[in-house]
Amino acid sequence: MDKIVGNIYLLKLGELTLKGGNRAEFESVLKRNLAALLRGTGAQIYNTAGRFFVRCPSGKEDPVEDALNHLFGITGWAKTRTAEKNVQAVIAACVEEGRKLYENGIKTFKIEARRTDKSFPLDSYQICSEGGQAVLEAVSGLKVDVHKPGGIIEVEIREKAYIYGNSAQGRRGLPPGTAGKGLLLLSGGIDSPVAGFMAASRGMRLDAVYFHAWPYTSEEARQKTIRLAEIVGRYSLGIKLSTPLFTEIQQRIKEKSPLEWATILLRMAMMEYAEKLARKIGAKCLITGESLSQVASQTIENINCIQSRIKMPILRPLIGIDKEEITRRAEAIGTYETSILPYEDCCVLFSPPHPILRGKPEEAGALYEKLELETLIDAALEKAPVEKCGFAVS
Repeated sequence: MDKIVGNIYLLKLGELTLKGGNRAEFESVLKRNLAALLRGTGAQIYNTAGRFFVRCPSGKEDPVEDALNHLFGITGWAKTRTAEKNVQAVIAACVEEGRKLYENGIKTFKIEARRTDKSFPLDSYQICSEGGQAVLEAVSGLKVDVHKPGGIIEVEIREKAYIYGNSAQGRRGLPPGTAGKGLLLLSGGIDSPVAGFMAASRGMRLDAVYFHAWPYTSEEARQKTIRLAEIVGRYSLGIKLSTPLFTEIQQRIKEKSPLEWATILLRMAMMEYAEKLARKIGAKCLITGESLSQVASQTIENINCIQSRIKMPILRPLIGIDKEEITRRAEAIGTYETSILPYEDCCVLFSPPHPILRGKPEEAGALYEKLELETLIDAALEKAPVEKCGFAVS
């Protein structure tokens, strides 16, 4: 076996391999993002056709694996053995991986092989056959199951021979930074962090805005949202979170508009603010956590009212997903426990008991014009503090 200091992780590219002439650009962004996530670990990155590799110093496995679990653009990764490119060394490594599978409670396996170096004396089928036979002879508790194996031993014959057991599933998607920047309207709830995550998974860099209404909403509510931005920012390689004070705007809406329209008019004001901020920071779209008909403000009629004054594209990644699935995704990405902390945002606190369900854009527009909010919105935009959340790519 080669003398390797530390561990080698093999990363499998997914959608990037379909990018044709643009592939090198996507891989460059992926490498930059990976380097940012690995900052401080001492790990080294190198790549060959279709694969990235991370050389990890001993003792740094946990932070390196955490980084790989937050990286968009790979379908999977695995800690791999590196063997000399001869049959004996490869078969011996397969046996060691088989023993590890059995020690982890796995009872059935198969071998999958890929040979990009055609000079290797065994073809892919022969590697699987001879490797599998050697594992069966050496590990008596294991059996072969090619249809539903409990574990898979993978062999890749490249510039070296790489042999690894069950690989971890990657985040898939595209590297953030390949699809421009979007502005996420981030609340303290369950939905909007998931929407941000999903936009980032399609290659979008994120900045975010949270509308604060102190003293009606607490500093704890703002800190909760900062924490959500930190979690999502770990995936999106950094978020700048703007936290404008929206108290005066909400008070004017409450004083000068019909109660049943309060939520719609507030969201229209948020959209106007967000569009101005997006243009200021160079974002190309707005991103919201709206899901069709989940709450009163998200009927198609009310969504139409809310967006009626906005010219910028609005992405709604959750529009056709129900609450149960959104919650499941929030749990999977690590935002759920923070989202359910009992600090409510301004939308919840100012919600009318009987909101309008099917507003008309022309009526919404007329009510909104009477509020004369532009000066207040511009003042909030000028004074809003900005928090840097998550990891930033240098």
